[in-house]
Amino acid sequence: MEEFTGFKEKAKAVWSDFASMENFTGVAAPRLVEFARVSSQQKVLDVAGGTGVVALTAARTGADVTGSDLTPQLVSRAKENNQILGFNVDFHEADVEALPFENETFDVVLSQFGHMFAPRPDIAVNEMLRVLKPSGTIAFTTWPPELFMGSFFSINSKYGPPPPDGMQSPVLWGNVDIIKERLGSAVKNIVFDRDKLVMPGLSIQHVRNVFETSAGPLKKMVQAFEEEPDKLFSLRSEIDAAIDTYFENNFLRMDYLMTRATKAL
Repeated sequence: MEEFTGFKEKAKAVWSDFASMENFTGVAAPRLVEFARVSSQQKVLDVAGGTGVVALTAARTGADVTGSDLTPQLVSRAKENNQILGFNVDFHEADVEALPFENETFDVVLSQFGHMFAPRPDIAVNEMLRVLKPSGTIAFTTWPPELFMGSFFSINSKYGPPPPDGMQSPVLWGNVDIIKERLGSAVKNIVFDRDKLVMPGLSIQHVRNVFETSAGPLKKMVQAFEEEPDKLFSLRSEIDAAIDTYFENNFLRMDYLMTRATKAL
């Protein structure tokens, strides 16, 4: 348990400056809200929602929205965004593995590239379903392991510190068979779809520089490898090769998976 606590504290530091990516990830938010069929008067929870891009997009429908994230800096930014947009979203600092909400509170539970980073997927999905009403909708977007972001996170894992014992790769949440197994009989009517994000860049190296300087584990590794040029060169070479596969016409294509299901009675 202490090992997972330490992992989460480190995760807060790794993702603390993710606000720099909010306009990029915000492009995918309307697609998830639409896919989840969020509508006016519904009670909606956005889990591991970062700076609130999904929660605030859902609020445009007239829904009663609550947002949550593990990282205090991102929750603070979400509250700033809430004020800028003039909405009334209720943002909380919260762990997806221990959501501070009553059973069967929400009509819809969402997560965009967020809950997948919880170290224990069984606990995370149980919590998301616990706070969801019967016949409510759970919907999320994840990165498939066989596509660009799956490769990207695999490279990060190869060069980064070892995860806690028992932790499974976040990109397993991008495998439809594993999703079906994890949701199990607690849901029905599972639907899958795909979409994509694109990141502009003048070259492969330009795109890699965005990842190196914005947020996340690669930024921390590049900083850590400043005194190890051979390791840094090897890391960058693998990242460049992964980008090259999906780079064309001055943008990187990042395909993602969408999942929607209904909580069983």
